[in-house]
Amino acid sequence: MDTIALPSLLDNDFYKFTMQQCVVKLFPRAKARYRFINRGGHLFPPGFAGALQASVQAMRGLRLTPEEKRWLAETCPYLDPVYLDFLQGYCYDPGEVSVRQEGGEVTVDVEGYWYRTILWEVPLLCLISENFYALGGEARADDATVEGKTRAKIEAYGDLGVTIAEFGTRRRHSYSVQDLVVAALKKYGTTFVGTSNVHLAMKHGVKPIGTHAHEWFMFHAARYGYRMANPVALDHWVDVYRGELGIALTDTFTTAEFYEVFDRKLARLFDGVRQDSGDPLRFADITIAHYQKLGIDPLTKTIIFSDALNVEKVRRIAAHCKGRIGISFGIGTSFSNDVGLKPMNIVIKMSEAQPAPGPWIPVVKLSDEPGKHSGGEREIQLAKEMLQIGIDNSESSEHPGGL
Repeated sequence: MDTIALPSLLDNDFYKFTMQQCVVKLFPRAKARYRFINRGGHLFPPGFAGALQASVQAMRGLRLTPEEKRWLAETCPYLDPVYLDFLQGYCYDPGEVSVRQEGGEVTVDVEGYWYRTILWEVPLLCLISENFYALGGEARADDATVEGKTRAKIEAYGDLGVTIAEFGTRRRHSYSVQDLVVAALKKYGTTFVGTSNVHLAMKHGVKPIGTHAHEWFMFHAARYGYRMANPVALDHWVDVYRGELGIALTDTFTTAEFYEVFDRKLARLFDGVRQDSGDPLRFADITIAHYQKLGIDPLTKTIIFSDALNVEKVRRIAAHCKGRIGISFGIGTSFSNDVGLKPMNIVIKMSEAQPAPGPWIPVVKLSDEPGKHSGGEREIQLAKEMLQIGIDNSESSEHPGGL
């Protein structure tokens, strides 16, 4: 089998670059560790680790091209020239990645300076997925079928009158499938607004979509403590982007905890929030009530829904929110891995941070979804105690069912 390689340094989710600019500016000495978590319990075929290692080695040669740099400068003026010069000189270091295989089990770990390792997560997930399907040998649906499914979905979303972004990079079947999907979305989608994949946004002439991820808040907890993580992380985001990229992620330490610190100042500064776990209808009700309590018209704000969406789920959410608050949707695996094979259920999470020289500090995420917290059990318990979050029977991410 030929080595599977990514086509561009920009074949990554947009929020990785927006967070990287912040890290370069604010935390240039910080280090991070990430680990691969096989949520679906997939068994990897013989030789998988070798194939993945070859793909990782191939990333050493990726560089930002002058054309890509010009496009970023024109499309994303909030990415400043210093950062774009840095990105032009950036190259992946495969020495930051460790891949091991024992039978059907695979472990993948990443360690290094945060400003460098922050870009590994999404490409590694892409390469794990594509190598898994390639070595498995099962044929996917043909291009015409994939395009037809994509057209049917985006036209159904269009009938609902809701705007749709494509968020499928990390669990795509392959680059070729995601490329085909984005092309079809642009061709047939009257309410299609863009993709999280920066390379495909440039290739197809659509908007790159994204702001920040859970790791932004997880790191801040390691650096400033759990009580200060949300407000300091949001303030730092505002300091760097000055009103741009104004969608805040709420559920790193539960949405209830987030809204305790999402005060009138922050609620006015940010354009809206993203829902990524839990009951979307309940989330909408809580969010609307929070804006109303602060004297802010919810119709001036937006919720981005992005948790395991399909047409029926979007229909229910849209009906529930109509006339109450602005809404938009980010669709992932339903677009990029609907090819007649079982989609992989895999993630890579920050596991520890070293904000300054000294000990490594474990990091956690406390999901709105019961049983889906990530991190070690001891640190999850500590986070709950510090934040005064009620004790439940959620499992740790150290167990396959606990994410």
